[in-house]
This record gives sequence, structure tokens and C-alpha cells, in this order.
Amino acid sequence: MALNVCQILVVLLLSPLLRGLLTRIEERIQAKRGPSIWQPYYDLWKLFHKDEVVSSQSTWIFRFVPYIYFVAPVLVTVLIPVLTDYPLFMAFMGDMVAAGFILSVGAFFLSLAAMDAGTVYGFMGSSRTRMVSSLVEPIFIIVFFSVSFAANSTIPYIVQAHWVSTPQAFYSPTHLLIVAAFIMIILAETGRIPVDNPEGHFELAMIDEARTLEFSGPSLALIKWGGYMKFMVLSIVLVNVLVTPWGLATHINGADVLAAIFLLGLKLVVFVVLIAAIETSLAKLRLFRIPDFLGVAFVTAVVAMIVQPFHF
Repeated sequence: MALNVCQILVVLLLSPLLRGLLTRIEERIQAKRGPSIWQPYYDLWKLFHKDEVVSSQSTWIFRFVPYIYFVAPVLVTVLIPVLTDYPLFMAFMGDMVAAGFILSVGAFFLSLAAMDAGTVYGFMGSSRTRMVSSLVEPIFIIVFFSVSFAANSTIPYIVQAHWVSTPQAFYSPTHLLIVAAFIMIILAETGRIPVDNPEGHFELAMIDEARTLEFSGPSLALIKWGGYMKFMVLSIVLVNVLVTPWGLATHINGADVLAAIFLLGLKLVVFVVLIAAIETSLAKLRLFRIPDFLGVAFVTAVVAMIVQPFHF
């Protein structure tokens, strides 16, 4: 139980830092000074100390959604191997499909809250995010279905132990294609370029951020913090389950846990450098070109599933 709490604290406390590091790296690649890597913490502190304004047209949904969106990544954290390679309490309460469903529930309620305020931009952002999500979810299913062929399970702790247990499996086309498809999923699901521009503030071009325009104060802080954790949780699934399922603590002692935290941070830094390189080398797609991008991700996942029996 203590290790579960430790995993939650790692995701809770380090997710803003991961977002700040990603922004800083992107600004440096573009030869800009950029904000401090601690800027997300400053933003959260400022929002938690501001007053909140709630539309008179909104219902209870608008008030409760920030808590739902914030808690969803926390629930996923107890289902995935963040620090240990052995199952913890609640590890078998859900598989990777359930983890994706929990994150989708948070996003769904956030879309409801955006429409609940009754503004044009809320409806526009919600419809766009639902379009993206409807295209992403089949790719999720195909990726996890392909993984289950090799690991005979979709439980993250079992997958990370059997998914790429040999060098042949690690360098197989199936593994490389699934990793590529999952990276494209992360870009789409977290509102990154080329699907969306998280730094853009032009209302007509917003997708993910358009859902939060009516939130303020502590509610907006919870939503932003939930978004940071969502990005970190999906990144952990990639690095700890699908790409490098090693470096996790094998024994219950402080030294192993601290080493696992350090190695997790190292793997996440490498991943955000990759994301920064992708985002700075691509432009944001027009709305009706997004299905083409996700179509490529879907075909990539399907090809990985087709060639799977020949490599595992």
C-alpha cells in the first residue's frame, strides 16, 4: 500500500515538472529563452489562490467535472508499473483497456462540462475532441490487442514482464510499429502537435484547450494538473510497459525505489526530447487532415497485428 501511495505521489508531484521540461526543450530548439521548467508549478499555485467564477447557466456537472478529470489519471496510476516490476495492491483491478477507459471517462465529462456552460467555444471544442477521441479509441484497442498476443494478457504488470523479454522481440517489426502507433496516440490524446497546439490561444483553432475556457481558479488548476498527469501516465505506459520494461524496483526497499524513480525520470526525459523534436519539426494540421494522421496510426497498428505471429 505504501508503494502505491509512493507511485501516486511521483505522478502527482512530477507531472508538472515533465510538462515544464517539455516546454523548455521546445523553446530551446526554437532558439528562444522560454519559461522556467518550474512554470507549471507557479501557474497551479496562482490558480489555486484565485477566485472562481461559475456561469449561472451551468449545472452540477460543471462543478464536479474538475475533480473527475483530476482523479482519473490517479486511478490509472495504481494499475500500471510506475516504480515496481511486481504487482501492487489493485494491480489486477483493471487492464490497459480499463486504464484507457478511465482516461476517456475524464475526457468525456470535461466535454460535457464545456457544453454545460452554454458557450459557442465550449460546444466547438467538445465536438472536435470527441471527433479525435472516436478516432483514437480504435487504435488503442488494436495496439493492446496486438500486445496481448505476445504477452497473453493486457494486465500492464504481466505485459512488461513478457512483452519484449528477448532482443529478437525488442527489435521485431511488430514492436517498433506498435511503439510508433502509441506515440501517435499520445500526441492526439494529449493535444500535442500535429493534432493540436497546446500553446495556441486562438479560439477558432483550439481543440483541447477550448473545453477549459469557462473554468477559472481552483477548478482550472485541477484540470490543468489532470492534463499534466494524463500526459505522464501515458508516457509511463510507453516507457515502462511497451519500450523499456526494465529498471523497475524488484525488491521492497528504499534504495531500489529511489533507483527506479531516477531511471523513470531518465526514460521520461529521453521521451520528452523525442516529443519536442517531433513537435518542432511539424506544423499543426488542419482540422480535416487529423483523420489522415490518425488513419496512419490505425494502419500502423493493424500491420503490427498482422505481422505479429511471424515474430513472437
